[in-house]
Amino acid sequence: MSISFKTPRLAVRGLILHDDRLLMVNAYADGRSDLLCLPGGGVEPGSSLPENLMREVHEETGLSISVDVPALVNEFHDPGTGFHQVEIIFRCQLLSGRLDPAWQDPEAVVTDRQWVSKTQIAELHFRPLSLPALAWGEAEAAPAYDALETIVR
Repeated sequence: MSISFKTPRLAVRGLILHDDRLLMVNAYADGRSDLLCLPGGGVEPGSSLPENLMREVHEETGLSISVDVPALVNEFHDPGTGFHQVEIIFRCQLLSGRLDPAWQDPEAVVTDRQWVSKTQIAELHFRPLSLPALAWGEAEAAPAYDALETIVR
C-alpha cells in the first residue's frame, strides 16, 4: 500500500487562560476520541492568522478573543494517511462571552468545551504534550509575528 503525502494543512489555535484555567475543546467529532486540544482550526486564504483564529474560536465556543503573540509552532502527522498539520498557537485574551452548553459549532466538530485547571489537565488526554508548561510555566520570549500583507510587485 502506497501512502500519498499531502501538502501540510496550516492551522491556528488559541491558548486562552482565564481565572488560571485553560480553554480546551474536543479534537474529534462524534465522541470518536477523548482527546482535547486548544480551540482553533484551518486557515482560510486572504485572512490573517489572528482573523482566522478569532473566527474559529467564536465558531467553536461562542467566545470573543483578542490575539496576542505566537507561543508555539506545533506540527503533527499521520503516517498512515499522509495527513500533516502545522499549527501556530497564539496567546489570547478572553474579551467577552461565557461557555454555553447550548452553543452549536457550525461544523459540528466541537461538542465539548471546558475550562481546565493545572491540576485537572494532568488527568486528561490532550495534545500537544507541552501545553501545561506553555500555559502555566515561565513565559519565554515569544517569536515575532508580522501581520498579513498584500504582496508587493
